[in-house]
Amino acid sequence: MNILLLNHYAGHPSLGMEYRPYYLAREWVRLGHRVQIVAASHSHVRTHQPAPGDQLLDGIRYRWLPTPAYQGNGFGRAWNIFRFLWPLWRDARALVDEFRPDVVIASSTYPMDIWVARRIARLAQATLVFEVHDLWPLSPIELSGMSPKHPFMLLCQAAESSAYRHADRVVSMLPVVHDYMASRGLDLKRLAIVPNGITLDEWQGTPAPLREDVAAAIALQRAAGRTVVGYAGSMGLPNALDVLLDAAKRLRGEPIALMLVGDGLERERLVQRIAEEGLTNVQWLPPIPKAQVPSLLALIDIAYIGWQRVPIYRFGIAPNKLMDYMMASLPVLHSVAAGNDPVAESGCGFTVAPQSPQEVADGLKRLAAVPPAERRAMGERGRAFVMAHHTYPVLAERFLQAVRR
Repeated sequence: MNILLLNHYAGHPSLGMEYRPYYLAREWVRLGHRVQIVAASHSHVRTHQPAPGDQLLDGIRYRWLPTPAYQGNGFGRAWNIFRFLWPLWRDARALVDEFRPDVVIASSTYPMDIWVARRIARLAQATLVFEVHDLWPLSPIELSGMSPKHPFMLLCQAAESSAYRHADRVVSMLPVVHDYMASRGLDLKRLAIVPNGITLDEWQGTPAPLREDVAAAIALQRAAGRTVVGYAGSMGLPNALDVLLDAAKRLRGEPIALMLVGDGLERERLVQRIAEEGLTNVQWLPPIPKAQVPSLLALIDIAYIGWQRVPIYRFGIAPNKLMDYMMASLPVLHSVAAGNDPVAESGCGFTVAPQSPQEVADGLKRLAAVPPAERRAMGERGRAFVMAHHTYPVLAERFLQAVRR
């Protein structure tokens, strides 16, 4: 098949997140399909921004549409979205004539790309797929406190309703969405669940060497006899890293060191907090390439992931970094209340209440006190869980089965 995937934030291991479009597309190419990804040239989640134009990466055709740079979630980001969607709408016929898609996937985090994808799919007489990362507008309303009557939220609501009415298939990364989507008008016969996962080749062979400053920082903590707790990933409000810093205050004097590796909209403020509050048991380090993540995780003792306490997570969670933690055979402290919990399901660590610095601090102390052999057994249970349910060859085929159905 010819598969056209529209994802504003699509990335590549050489550029940064989002990785899911790349991993799915690579598996589809290996199965003999042709894949064209269309993405914006500027995205806040990427480490490096590509030049506008066409590029062939690992057999996948990328088209980077020129979009302006932006910071934060204000007008600049909205203008960036418009500058991505408008050329797609305007040049839909040319794209269809050039690529002749059999499947058109609308896959950006926000739902407005469904209108463009539907136009392209109708011109091509192709199957239209709406892939759900997060529930918009519900996510920004419940996570960021945006008003349901805000014009942007009303636009998202109209787009989501259109997607559930018109998409031939809906693929959700979130596992507990059935009642919500049915209430929005979706015939559940058109729904398939395809969660996030990992790619096996990143965990086979010798991993890329870890950047020296990161390796040295961890070695220093180990030499001091401290248990190293790691967080690797985006630094935004949904990640509840303020709770982890509040927990760090309660862990002063404990032989536990917290290492934060990554970047994001909240990074500068969090680094400032670490300095101003004298959190000497916390260290921030700049982001590392995706290929170095296995080397990083091999050096830490415990992985941490946290969430805000918000109703939106009743529909489930699908975090990429948790899959990496589990694949690295790490015991995990999970601070969450959600419709699903892979840590509890697999037995690979402890789960504590979200937005509770005391519970996070107590959980880290309790997990650090577990004998190393038992922690290793926890980590192995997590890895076995991922291998059974969350590898991209399995997920890519499940996605195609949904399309064919």
